[in-house]
Amino acid sequence: MNALRVTLVQTPLHWENPIANRSMLEETLETITAGTDLIVLPEMFTTGFTMNPAPVAEPMNLTTTRWMQQIAARYDAAVTGSFIVRDGSSYVNRLLWMEPDGSFDYYDKRHLFRMGGEHEVYAAGTRKVQRTWRGWTVRPLICYDLRFPVWSRNVDNEYDLLLYVANWPAARDYAWRSLLTARAIENQSYVVGVNRVGNDGNGVFHEGSSGVIDFRGNWLTSPQESAFVHTVSLSKEDLSTFREGFPAYLDADDFEIKYL
Repeated sequence: MNALRVTLVQTPLHWENPIANRSMLEETLETITAGTDLIVLPEMFTTGFTMNPAPVAEPMNLTTTRWMQQIAARYDAAVTGSFIVRDGSSYVNRLLWMEPDGSFDYYDKRHLFRMGGEHEVYAAGTRKVQRTWRGWTVRPLICYDLRFPVWSRNVDNEYDLLLYVANWPAARDYAWRSLLTARAIENQSYVVGVNRVGNDGNGVFHEGSSGVIDFRGNWLTSPQESAFVHTVSLSKEDLSTFREGFPAYLDADDFEIKYL
């Protein structure tokens, strides 16, 4: 059964400078030499986690969208990460999923980080997104979504990989690592979390700790505080074998999500 090669890009970000960040990421991605199927960038990878969207927001289908299409085509891989989009009269923290042929989907962050004032600046998303890519079904989410397990619930094993892009501060690094592990165990899926490193424009320090966690809760990577680009191969066969031998999902509770 097919494997999926996932590349984690953990990096510092230039504060509110999309041109510098896209340029930096182009150089960073040149270290990928062995091939990959999916490239995962951090949350707000063009700006850092800013609450000042007006000068840096973009319309959809403009510069960063086209840049991601070029990157996906260059590496023959899907590429994903979030950036600030101007959507009508609102701003959204939008994760874009881009494939090499230009096909794409997007997810607007559902849970906005009120302790940082995000809910006062950005509009919340109203839909979940799943994308099937090279035989794998992936559900992408953003940072603070990690704290809300109902939103990521893997009903009847509808996805194989749950991923989070983030700007998660070092002060809550233990929660980041613990919740990633919990999401993998409870959903019987692989989980990928990609965080940034370094200080942002508000002086908030980010420790990274990006990683890949398997369906048993084992970390397949070692959390690091420095920048890195790392590719991990995920096994669909191992995932299927585990689910067949330990089908806890069959005893899960039924529920419905109320959209506000």
